[in-house]
Amino acid sequence: MKILRVIASMNPELGGPCQGIRNSIPELAKLGVINEVVAFDEPDAFFMGKDSFPIHALGEAKGPWAYNKQLIPWLMDNFQRFDVIIIHGLWLYHGYAVHKAWKELKKINNNAPKLYVMPHGMLDPWFQHAEGRKLKAIRNWVYWKAIEQYVVNEADGVLFTCEEELKLARETFTPYNPQKELNVGYGIIAPPAFTDQMKEAFLKLCPEVQNEPYLLFLSRIHVKKGVDLLINAYLELKKTSLSLPKLVIAGPGGDTAYGQQMKELAAIDQDIIFPGMVSGLAKWGAFYGCEAFVLPSHQENFGIAVVEALACNKPVLISDKVNIWREIVDEGGGMMSKDNQVDTYNLIKNYLSLSVKEKEKMTCCARNVYFKYFTIERASTKLYRAIWGL
Repeated sequence: MKILRVIASMNPELGGPCQGIRNSIPELAKLGVINEVVAFDEPDAFFMGKDSFPIHALGEAKGPWAYNKQLIPWLMDNFQRFDVIIIHGLWLYHGYAVHKAWKELKKINNNAPKLYVMPHGMLDPWFQHAEGRKLKAIRNWVYWKAIEQYVVNEADGVLFTCEEELKLARETFTPYNPQKELNVGYGIIAPPAFTDQMKEAFLKLCPEVQNEPYLLFLSRIHVKKGVDLLINAYLELKKTSLSLPKLVIAGPGGDTAYGQQMKELAAIDQDIIFPGMVSGLAKWGAFYGCEAFVLPSHQENFGIAVVEALACNKPVLISDKVNIWREIVDEGGGMMSKDNQVDTYNLIKNYLSLSVKEKEKMTCCARNVYFKYFTIERASTKLYRAIWGL
């Protein structure tokens, strides 16, 4: 069995979908499934040649639509080598091109591969209603009517990372009538066991938390992530208690306009720390060393960092816009609130008010949530069974 993944880029710095592909392919190989990827990357990009599977790099795409004239000819030459094609992501040329080439092939060959679309949260209604996205929302609606509805509705099925994403996708555009809606799950590779080197690597970037408890935000510093809610909630809590854990806001985006605004907002409190991007050993040191992970996001399709925290035995404090909140809350691995200022304040306050025993229980449950729902082995098996109708 062979699967072709089609994605705009496999640059690991983009995270999300390309990381999910990298996580799942080795596990699918254990099930006898061969995967290849075609993407709009340069053949000599820094990450090329480092994966265990082929990446067909067609060169850099052009413009905001990510157009690449080589894709359709490549697809027509290679489609029949595969049993299944998966389009990763929406709104870009690669989805249109795959659908067009697939339709052409079906005219001349009844044995065309199955086609699936994996939107990775891009059908979430937040993107159509969020403040400041009016023009983008109009653009998406026009594009849906002209192109994307046919890609989504004519494919053999749409693949979702969780049940919440599947349900939300029904609310955004019309006509929305996919052939199948398949919750295939999502997962991460188990984190490495804790070492002192991890702790040292993180403290080198964030010495302020040496021997100090801290809450951890580790994600892109972006308006979508609710960083302003987190900082304002923390500052309000500081007015009632001086013994709070420190707050570490780690991740890229600190040099953007929004990131600078957040740093200015937090500047009045030295216990709010911005160590910048953390990766490798330092990332795992940040997770293992924190008291709890916090992400009051306005929209989060899956939340890889949330699951990484769970896998490191850390309770997670999240908003109900993190689409995996139900699994986490139902199993006792964390707490949830609405994505607004008052509820974020109460979320953190309620967690900090727990007894030592209650926190210990939540810590144990966090790891169990990971093993029950979010291992890469489980997600890969679900994908395998879904696309072959098993």
